[in-house]
Amino acid sequence: MIRMNDFGSEPEELRSAEMEAITRVLASGRFILGPEGEKFQSAWADFCGTDFCVGVANGMEALELGLRALEIGADDEVITTPVTAIATVMAITRAGATPVLADIEPGTALLDRASVERCLTSQTKAVLLVHLYGQLADMENWIALCERTKIHLLEDAAQAHGASRMGKRAGAFGEWAAFSFYPTKNLGAKGDAGALVMNSAALAERVTTLRNYGSRDRYEHTETGMNSRLDELQACILRARLPYLKPFNVRRQEIAARYRAEINNPQIELLSPPDDAAGHVYHLFVIHCRERDRLSNFLKERGIETLIHYPIPAHRQEGCRDIRIDPEGLPNAERHAAHCLSIPCHPQLRDEQVTAILAALNDFA
Repeated sequence: MIRMNDFGSEPEELRSAEMEAITRVLASGRFILGPEGEKFQSAWADFCGTDFCVGVANGMEALELGLRALEIGADDEVITTPVTAIATVMAITRAGATPVLADIEPGTALLDRASVERCLTSQTKAVLLVHLYGQLADMENWIALCERTKIHLLEDAAQAHGASRMGKRAGAFGEWAAFSFYPTKNLGAKGDAGALVMNSAALAERVTTLRNYGSRDRYEHTETGMNSRLDELQACILRARLPYLKPFNVRRQEIAARYRAEINNPQIELLSPPDDAAGHVYHLFVIHCRERDRLSNFLKERGIETLIHYPIPAHRQEGCRDIRIDPEGLPNAERHAAHCLSIPCHPQLRDEQVTAILAALNDFA
């Protein structure tokens, strides 16, 4: 079976580096808020091109903490996309704010700027961009829109580790950016982990306080915070894996380039090619097919695993029925959710496996 992810095929030298790091932490006796977390925070801020990084427990809480740090809560609205992991929307709700869903561009599946403008009200405090599938797009115009309307530009970069545009990496455009290090991400831990990056010292200080029960000094709690700390074991694993992120992303791009060049089945539609081929890091390679389920079953019979990200858009989830949406509806999001299919694009894919995937896709009739 050609799998969506194949951790067992990762380089032995990477596995050895992870085990060495884990052994180091076990021997240290420090497991929470220790030197490994501090070193990873510094390394990740440097990688993203930001001044600060605060490690947290997971990507959803990174989003929630970022919103709370900006005092975005009751009576405030945050515009985002319905085509995302539900954590994006739930984090807004958990922060006490109101999510508003705009439509997507059909070619990229990213937020549509015209739809966002239709959703703006006097209560809008932020636009939360999701860098879906590992791509950044149109950042200069998003920055201009947020400056003109005096709202925050925020980044959900959970799928965009190392993605870039305009010479800057994901995380360096908005007021802050939230990352998830779930195991399947381009940079993944061995469990849940997350981080926020930003350029404001005051914002970093606030998130650092909020993630630790609202405390900077032990047993002194200046506000109601939460327990959302990046533990030392996950931090050391992420540090061990960080040197592999760039070459792994390059391999994802090589595989994606073959897909774009060699998929020639008229029943399969590709998303628009990125403006900057080197900037898209292909956390996922997503295709469209009107007979998506039949194609998925066909590929399974050929020994190829697929997944759907995401079959139910946020506004169709039972817990989100009352969420306000673009007054013109979300037709592009509905179509995308009905037709999208993710095919393997992980860096451990061998050339002959990519060839097999291409043959199966082109044989689908």
